[in-house]
Order: sequence, then C-alpha cells, then structure tokens
Amino acid sequence: MILIFIGACLLKLPFASVEALTWMEAAFTATSAVTVTGLVVVDTSSQFSVFGQLVILCLIQLGGLGLMTFAVLTALALGFKLRLKHQLAAQEAFNEISLQTARRAGGFIALFALTAEAFGIIMLAIFFVPELGWERGLYEALFYTVSAFNNAGFALSSDSLSAYVSHPGISLSVTALFITGGLGYIVIMEVINQRRWSRFSVYVKVILLATLLLNLTATLAILLLEFDNPATLGGLDSLWDKLLAAWFQGVTPRTAGFNTLDIGALTAGTSVLMLMLMFIGGAPNSTASGIKISTFVILLSATRSFLRGNKNVSFYRRSLSSDTVLKALATATIGMAVIFIAVLTLSILVKDDFLNIAFEAVSAFGTVGLSRGTTGELGTAGQLVIMAVMLIGRLGPLTLGYTLTVRRRSHVRYANTEFPVG
Repeated sequence: MILIFIGACLLKLPFASVEALTWMEAAFTATSAVTVTGLVVVDTSSQFSVFGQLVILCLIQLGGLGLMTFAVLTALALGFKLRLKHQLAAQEAFNEISLQTARRAGGFIALFALTAEAFGIIMLAIFFVPELGWERGLYEALFYTVSAFNNAGFALSSDSLSAYVSHPGISLSVTALFITGGLGYIVIMEVINQRRWSRFSVYVKVILLATLLLNLTATLAILLLEFDNPATLGGLDSLWDKLLAAWFQGVTPRTAGFNTLDIGALTAGTSVLMLMLMFIGGAPNSTASGIKISTFVILLSATRSFLRGNKNVSFYRRSLSSDTVLKALATATIGMAVIFIAVLTLSILVKDDFLNIAFEAVSAFGTVGLSRGTTGELGTAGQLVIMAVMLIGRLGPLTLGYTLTVRRRSHVRYANTEFPVG
C-alpha cells in the first residue's frame, strides 16, 4: 500500500504525464503496476511522459520481485539480522525447507531477475533497434523486457503487441520472458542446479509438466476456436502466422497480459477458455498470480483420488499431506469468492455485457491485464473494486484468509459424524 501511494504521488506530478491525471487515474495506474496487472484507464504510451513511464517500470520491477523478497533483501543488505519469526515468514514465502536456503533464495531472486532481463533486453534490441533506431529501440527493449519478465502486460502501444502478431522474433522472445518469470524462482533454481529430469523434485516436475500441457492445450484450443474468425486468426495469411498468434494468445492469459489479437473480437468460447487460464495463473513464488498452477493440479489430483477410492493424493509415488490439500482448497475457494463478489458488484455498478464484466474481474484477480474494453467504462466506484481485486490477487487469496482469520491450532479431535455431500 505504501509503494502504491508513493507511485500514485509520482505519477501525479505535472511532468509525469502529457495531460494532468486525476488522483484516481494515478492511483489505479500505480496499483496496476505494483500488482503487475497491466489494466489501464489511460494509455501508457500517449498519456505518460518518459519519466512517468519509468516510474511505472520501477513499480513493475518492485511488484514483480515481490514485496517480501524486497524486504528480505533490504534487511540483509543493510546488515540487519532477521528475527526468527521474520526468518520463518521468509521461509514460508519462498516455500523453502530450511532457513538457510530461504536466505540464499533472496539473493538468487535478484541475481536471476537481473540476468534474465539483461538477456531479454539484448534479444528484443536485436529486433527493435533496426526498426526504431538505437535510442528508441533500446528504450522499448528495456520497457517490454521488464514488463514481460514481471508478467505485467504494460505496453508502449495502445494495441499492445498487435503490430508484431506475425513477427516470430518478438513474439517468441516476449513469451519466453513471461513464461520464465511465471515458472517461479524455485523451479528455475532447481533446473539450473540439477539439470536432469531424474534429479528434479516432485514439485518441479509437476510444475514443468503442467505448464507445458496447459500451454499446448490452450494454443491448440485457440487455434481451433479462432481459425475462421476474420477479426482474429482468420485475418492472417499463413498457417504459421496463425499458429504463432495462437501460441502467444494461449500462453499470455496465465497472467502476462500482452496481446497480439484483438481481445474484444475473440469468440465467446475463447473468452471463456481465457477465464479459466487467468484464474489458474502461474507457479508459486513467481511474478505470476491467480490461484497458482500447483493449486489447480492438487485439486485435480484430489478429485481423481476420490473418484478412484484412494484416500491419499500423490504425485510420482509421493503423497501430499492433508494440510497441503486443504491449503489448495482454501486458496481456490477464497479466489472464487473474491471473483463472485467482484462480478456481482461490477454488475450493479457498470452497464456492460456480463462476459465483459466477468472477464475484467478475473483478469484483475489473476493480475493478467487483458480486457474486452470494460476498463475505461468502470467509473470511480468500478475502478475501486478492480483496484481491490488486483491487490488481493497479487497478495494471494491465502494472505487475505490469514489476515481475516486468526490461525489457532486446535489439538481437540471431535467424534466423526455423517454429512451428506453432493
């Protein structure tokens, strides 16, 4: 909240924008940047000066790395010794087994982020500089790299990356950046250290396999659903261009927020598919949000185990604890509750098609940034709702649940009772 307030104040400065922003516009933009969402009420390229755009870029970087990571790195850099409860908080945030590895994770996160972004700038500069010149080309390479790696979706064009729908270099470079950022630092750390599938932990294997299956399934589904749509894939010349656009649009809903196709022109079936992808999101401890792909996989596995009569939920011959399953259930339940309340409230406040409203709410919760054109029609009350949903989505449903509920472990076990379900 402090970071959002500082960002809003900086964006409200006269030289941060071409035309004076209202406090609401500045606050909405700052919230969208810190939560790495990408929903905008004013156009980033035409309404903000270079200073304003750089402020947005800094907010994206800090929000993408995670406020917990930022706090731990700052404390360690200043030479502070973390108290045990703060070390345990860092351990929980990084999903690490030991406190020592949790400390190392903080440094790795910063190093990996800067290294990945350096490679991203080089890759995109190769394509932007010949087209735009050195100064503008390097600037856009920097902006899109930070925005993509942090899964923010902010763009320097009102139509995002639609101009590069058939450009394999830019499309594949941007998708590589936001997929890497959305995998999570724990996954990347283990892939670099272990390098062999047989040595990967169960968690890393599940995340990599689920990410691959979701991306390929979404790409194929969008290719089939939009193939003959003249406003999207149907307007492209070759099968390769259609496949490239389908790939980009299939992987971006899991919190990246860029688009190379007109989101408002997508068929209803594709939009509903994107609702599911935006709700799932990326991996834990990553720049992505949503309920997280691990939660989705655990719930699917728990359902499968129940239908097969198994009491244990397992992956690769390893069982999950009941606490893990309950945590996944709580995450999904709170997420659905937040979205339901947001859709209900927006349906009262905003006069728009229901699918557009639902799309906006789920996009805000998953901090995706894709919109069917509703963002500019929200009004003050609607913008406040979306800001709250973006913040909840970035902090995570479980964080909200922990905040609202005092966690007390009870050692009392009551007698079982029969309770009909279904």
